[in-house]
Amino acid sequence: MRLLIAEDEKGLNQVLVKRLEGEHYTVDACYDGEAALDYIRMTDYDAIILDIMMPKLDGMKVLKQLRGEGIKAPVLLLTARDGIQDRVSGLDCGADDYMVKPFAFDELLARIRVMLRRTSDHVSNRYELADLVVDCEAHRIMRGEQEITLSSKEFSVLEYLIRNKGIVLSREKIEAHIWNYDYAGGSNVVDVYIRYLRKKIDEGFEQKLIHTVRGAGYVLRADE
Repeated sequence: MRLLIAEDEKGLNQVLVKRLEGEHYTVDACYDGEAALDYIRMTDYDAIILDIMMPKLDGMKVLKQLRGEGIKAPVLLLTARDGIQDRVSGLDCGADDYMVKPFAFDELLARIRVMLRRTSDHVSNRYELADLVVDCEAHRIMRGEQEITLSSKEFSVLEYLIRNKGIVLSREKIEAHIWNYDYAGGSNVVDVYIRYLRKKIDEGFEQKLIHTVRGAGYVLRADE
């Protein structure tokens, strides 16, 4: 899942990026409202963490602008102010959630998971397909009775596939959700990671779950 952090406190920004990447999220970061709008217009983010008090363009104006443009990505507002009216104003402008600094990182993770569940209409962070179980909160994967160990990026690709099971995803769409703007690797990176996943998820099992749709991309599905 790909997130954007727009926070002008560089120390907090960098800590959030590091810790969220440690939770298998792909993260872009910026430090002002104008840059945030540029990022949001270029990429379909799964969730946005938006500080209210930012230079150039404050978080409320960014939120109003993106909602006015029809961008529906869930937004969590961060602020140092704890007034009820501030929270009401943020929610009325189209925010999905609101946190006051300082906050506990575990609570931020929980709120992000809730926003992601809302957008996927899925009631939990546990996904199943045939005998494959992916627990996104515990970062645990089971295929039948076998537990499977994945790298951080392998897990991110599988999570994106299973959250969109049955939907054909292009290589470009997978890459855009899993790798941020700092990535400078090869153009076949998605194919490489799909091969890794097939070896771990499908190899040795009669039913194959990862399928190539020629000319379109990849899909996770359980064919009869």
